Amino acid sequence: MKKRKIEVAVISDVHLGSPASRAEELLIYLSSIKPKILVLNGNIIESTPNRKHPFPKSHIKVIKKVLSLLSEGTEVYYISGNQDGFSRKFNGSMLSKLHFQDRLILDLDGRSTCILHGSLFDTSPSLAKWFGRMGSLGLKALFLKHRLEQRWFKRKRNQVATGIIKTKSITSSDCARLSKFDRSAVEMALQNQYDTVICGYSHQPRKFMFESRKGQCLYLNSGDWIEHLTAMEYSFKRWKLYNFKLDKLTAFYGDEELREIGISELLQNYGNSPESRERPRNAS
Repeated sequence: MKKRKIEVAVISDVHLGSPASRAEELLIYLSSIKPKILVLNGNIIESTPNRKHPFPKSHIKVIKKVLSLLSEGTEVYYISGNQDGFSRKFNGSMLSKLHFQDRLILDLDGRSTCILHGSLFDTSPSLAKWFGRMGSLGLKALFLKHRLEQRWFKRKRNQVATGIIKTKSITSSDCARLSKFDRSAVEMALQNQYDTVICGYSHQPRKFMFESRKGQCLYLNSGDWIEHLTAMEYSFKRWKLYNFKLDKLTAFYGDEELREIGISELLQNYGNSPESRERPRNAS
């Protein structure tokens, strides 16, 4: 199967181990691309898996696919999310081409791009904005604050903060009015002179250019693989919001992992449904 060559692919909020995770669709997507860099932007694996249900085979295949991409030369970055306590133990370390980090800064064709999960912006937007004004030092302080809050919550409730956030449909009024979460991310980016900032966490795929007296910043959100089935792709000097439901499905049987997937059911769900013919309201 001929795979699409892209420079960077960003996925977030997959929640492998959760019954809600759409691992089969993600496996098809990962099998259709050949990225130079793959960013796993937070909450990839469910922090509190359901003990009554074993880790599904399709979810394990997604992990194997990521390892396969690693072996083929793809650089993989695992960015810590609010449910990724295990990965924080490895932050700053590198296993071959697998990196564990709180955030990732890339220079893409002369444009500085900051990629982070973004859950820290949801703790207190006003504080996030204040910390953001302090530059890189303030951002480190905000990460520390977020970690302490997560540890306190885990001790208090004996578990990490809850998993799936219910998504809301994106309307034109939502695009016109920035949420506190989006604004906090943009303020941080402008203060640190990032041209682009990419978040996850909110499960709402977004793409818009923010302009103010401080400058302009491209805000992106890679969405999730629970409901929207979206990813951010960088190629030919631009970012594209990929949507599994709307974009053309590639040939399925190029990888052995896909042979057991019910292809006819997927085609019925995404190839002929009215939803598959809708155009995204906030993407280009």
